[in-house]
Amino acid sequence: MPQRIEEHTGARIKSARKRRRLTQRELADRSHVSYSTLTKVEQGAMPASPSVIGALARALSVPFTELTGQPYHDELQQDQLDGLIQPIREALNVYDLGADPDLTPRRLVDLADQAEEMCRLVRATAIKQVAAELPALICEATTVAHTEGTTEAWQTLASSYRTAYDVATKLGFIDLSAIALDRLEWAAQRASDPILGGMRQYLRALAYLRASDYRTGHRLIRLGMSTLDQADQGRERDVVTGQLHLGAAVLAGRDKDSDRAEGHLAEAGRIAKRTGPAEQVHWLSFGPTNVGVHRVSVLAELDEYGQAVEKAHKMRLPDDWPPSRKAHHYAEVARAQMWTGRTEDAFKNLLEARKLAPQQTRYHPTVRETYAGLEAARRQMPDDFINYGSWLSA
Repeated sequence: MPQRIEEHTGARIKSARKRRRLTQRELADRSHVSYSTLTKVEQGAMPASPSVIGALARALSVPFTELTGQPYHDELQQDQLDGLIQPIREALNVYDLGADPDLTPRRLVDLADQAEEMCRLVRATAIKQVAAELPALICEATTVAHTEGTTEAWQTLASSYRTAYDVATKLGFIDLSAIALDRLEWAAQRASDPILGGMRQYLRALAYLRASDYRTGHRLIRLGMSTLDQADQGRERDVVTGQLHLGAAVLAGRDKDSDRAEGHLAEAGRIAKRTGPAEQVHWLSFGPTNVGVHRVSVLAELDEYGQAVEKAHKMRLPDDWPPSRKAHHYAEVARAQMWTGRTEDAFKNLLEARKLAPQQTRYHPTVRETYAGLEAARRQMPDDFINYGSWLSA
């Protein structure tokens, strides 16, 4: 069955508010969320947008995951993913212990190939496979990096840390994703690789986007740009620079700064014309398509849901575009369609997201909020809609 009423985001917000001994009016004033929105969200009559969740979490001084309910332990146990997290955590914790004397690692070239394959598998949404294989890769890459000390060895270790970040984020372990990013920076410094350093600041900025700390997010974007100034000019630097602009655009959109968002989108568009499709450059999926997808996201963040739906309708995603990015896009379009009353179209996009990336979609908080909104809006629900809710919250 769909989430029980005591489990929905609004109920968690209400619980946190009462723990802080705040009235709804007081919390609305502190968070700058309208009183009407807050009351409807708490009642479960309205889904909570990412910006609302972030603003309320900051006002309540709690992690935003406390309000979204992440990580979703019951579902992780059912999918047998819960037991794969601790080994990753343990592998991240041996970063500074030097070479493991009891470990005989593979050749660096083999580890580098596997690290690249891990990045591809994450984009193909094979999260369970990656989570199972990742700890061994991290441990071997750690030993080789300490033993050989070459730029390539440290870059390979940094890539494995990037994958740990991806897995932790997609499964809702935000504390672990922060640790992985710290390890990524540690390895990037030893590789003397400003490209990796700039990418790490982009990923950090996304964490502050989720927490609705837009000022810090923009500071990290600027730091990332400054770090990239140290890199050699070329396509790789352009791709990461363009991705930083896309991150800044979404930050500005969620902060309701349309002019700033448009400026970053325009600059990303100019860079994308120069780079062309660059999906595999650091697996950022950068290029003209990604700029278009981010434009849809920004319109949704600006609450311009009708324009977001219209823009998405005119887009055609390449057949070979990464399934993880396609699924994320369809989930965002579904949210915009839900707010414009296109409930059937919204549900079709949720189904498409599940088809493309079932594990990613199941653990995506926006998917759950969109489903809750559709559930509230539809008086009669077909069996496949009810089954979808059962799948989300088994």
